Amino acid sequence: MNTSIDCRQLVASVGDAIIASDASGAITLWNPGAERMFGYTEAEALGNSLNLITPERLRQRHWDGYHKSMETGTTKYGSDLLRVPAVHKDGRAMSIAFTVAMLFDAEHKVSAVVAVIRDETTRFNDDRALRKRLTELEAQLGAAK
Repeated sequence: MNTSIDCRQLVASVGDAIIASDASGAITLWNPGAERMFGYTEAEALGNSLNLITPERLRQRHWDGYHKSMETGTTKYGSDLLRVPAVHKDGRAMSIAFTVAMLFDAEHKVSAVVAVIRDETTRFNDDRALRKRLTELEAQLGAAK
């Protein structure tokens, strides 16, 4: 059985976005899933910062954590699934969920961070609508008592 996997083909064919950025925060990998999800072509994304998809109001917090991870070589999130807002090229708000992995060079210095990202905007909006409806129903029940 051949267990050799072409990683380039894998990264190109998965439906989720896969984005890598170097220690300075420049995007070094932007797969077709990222292009579909965020609207930027690979050519538009490569070399740019993650500000492309990070809402302006969250950028300082994002970069504070990013630079700390680059300095320490660790992330406080480990393999946790993170859920955060993002922004599409056309400016619309998105809700994404992702995991991150730190990559290291031969000297065990951080060389890149990779994120595997899924668009959860529809699920997030559906959950918000359900919570709103539940609150309305609870208020109606409380008023009927």
